[in-house]
Amino acid sequence: MARGAPSPADLQVVRELAARGLVVTVSQLESWRRAELLPRHRRRGLGRGRGSVVDVVDPVVVESAAALARHLRQGRDRRLAVLEWFAEAGMAGRPGAASVPEPPIGAVRQALVWALERSVVRRLMEVARSAAGAGEEGQDALYALAGRLLKPYRGSANPALVRAALEADEDIPVEDEAPDGRSMVHLVAAVGLGAHEVGTDALAEAFASFGMFGLSVEDWAQMLGAAERGEGPPVDWGLLEEHADVTGAVQRAGDEELVRARAVLVGLSGFYALYVMHGLLMPDTPALAALRQRIDDFGMFPFLDRIIAINPSPTRCAETLSVCLQPPLDNLYETLMEQLTADPALFRIPGNETGAAGFMERWIGTLRGRAQAGRGAV
Repeated sequence: MARGAPSPADLQVVRELAARGLVVTVSQLESWRRAELLPRHRRRGLGRGRGSVVDVVDPVVVESAAALARHLRQGRDRRLAVLEWFAEAGMAGRPGAASVPEPPIGAVRQALVWALERSVVRRLMEVARSAAGAGEEGQDALYALAGRLLKPYRGSANPALVRAALEADEDIPVEDEAPDGRSMVHLVAAVGLGAHEVGTDALAEAFASFGMFGLSVEDWAQMLGAAERGEGPPVDWGLLEEHADVTGAVQRAGDEELVRARAVLVGLSGFYALYVMHGLLMPDTPALAALRQRIDDFGMFPFLDRIIAINPSPTRCAETLSVCLQPPLDNLYETLMEQLTADPALFRIPGNETGAAGFMERWIGTLRGRAQAGRGAV
């Protein structure tokens, strides 16, 4: 083969991808190799002084190139494609479809750090730290920026309440008194300016806005106030700053920890979806009820509702994955997986031997009945 000529193996990769409707050039393949995103073909030695040869095209090379081709577009940063590839590799594939290989974990780590450094929380944290010692002017600058960057969000109504309202033909409840998601800026301020500059009431509102453990603003205010007066366990605000350093957490995490965090994110997204669909009149079963009860025992539905997005952007995925490195979500995931193992019959209605088919038939029938009732009322 002439020097600089495309290898037969790469030409075969290009042809295989073209058959799938993916347009890739040999020069792109080589560019991805230089970026350490694509492996080289495995070669077999021909003996002393006779060089080596590629016997067959490595399927890992083909599927890795296919993943890059799916997620890369003209002018798009490769790190975004790496994050989407990493997410895709963690999803269960379709029966009979080729499995998606893992992207190089070093590239994943770099992409995660790059995305987190550009996140809204990171920008607010930098402003908060620079405002330390600047008095009210610094605080005003931080809160003004938060008002522009943070979106108002109060979370979804509890699916059990939504279901009850739908079944009774009543309006879906709205929790107007829940803290707005923008209250998290108080925690950012506590890290950058110091908790004493923020105040117990504001911090209680911030913690309650996350919805963790089912605690209200009043619950948090009582605990923080007791700690401030020396009547309860002291608060280690250093832990808050440690958890706020999401880029550091990703950099310190081992390769297996990053893969585990992805498994936690994917798993909790599925459990969250099952919890939400209870509010959409999905048939209930003992197994589904047991999973919801486990989530309620942890008081974590509001928190899951806040962090899990149905169609997350790569940056949002990076932010959520960094949270999944922390013990609370890992413990919740492990508990739910244990419950699923103990009772895997999620879609088996008691007394109905048709399994998932009967489950879906009943759900569709319920939704059609509700739709017909609605049209009749109109």
